Amino acid sequence: MSVPPYDFWLLDLDGTVIDVDPAYLHDVMAEVGARVGHDFTPAEAETVWYGLGGPRRDALAALGLDPADFWSVFHEVEDPLARAEHSFLYDDVAFVADLDRPVGLVTHSQQWLTDAALSHLDIGDWFDAVVCCSDDLGWKPDPAPVRRAVSALGVDTDARGFLAGDGPQDVGAAWNAGLDGIHVERHGHDRRGMCVLGDRRVTRLDELLAPSSSGD
Repeated sequence: MSVPPYDFWLLDLDGTVIDVDPAYLHDVMAEVGARVGHDFTPAEAETVWYGLGGPRRDALAALGLDPADFWSVFHEVEDPLARAEHSFLYDDVAFVADLDRPVGLVTHSQQWLTDAALSHLDIGDWFDAVVCCSDDLGWKPDPAPVRRAVSALGVDTDARGFLAGDGPQDVGAAWNAGLDGIHVERHGHDRRGMCVLGDRRVTRLDELLAPSSSGD
């Protein structure tokens, strides 16, 4: 296996390593919408779910919804087991299980959702550290969750690493923590409504097995 010269890898989880069946996404957003008084269109539901077009708080505010109220209801609606059962691995991530260097997760998914997904998909042993963002710890692009993951991996202070994820907040968190930021574009620039910058940009995670010759 040809792997670029990084000493450790950090990955986002949802939208990068795993995703959910579209029907599940829309069922959840329909129930949340019924409770907060907003009938989400399919496009609105996907924009909020994936953070397309910018921060989710801005998308929610544009819809006249209070972000704190929305996320409180969202977590009431979501069931960890149901979400795990409707989750799947992207077909380009299996190689992560065989990487010969420390690998960690830094995710916005809450601990109970993360634990259920890792267990159901049987991928918990792929990762040497799992850090779930929170109000206390911080949310990407805050570097604190990234730094905690690096510390948990126990790598040397001069070790070279990166964080790869499907959102601009992942690249921002990497840069803020002094790491390379790699954007995994799962949706396409047109659908996202913007081009996310990064030290490298890929459409599949397994593209990281070969060094970039162009720098993007």
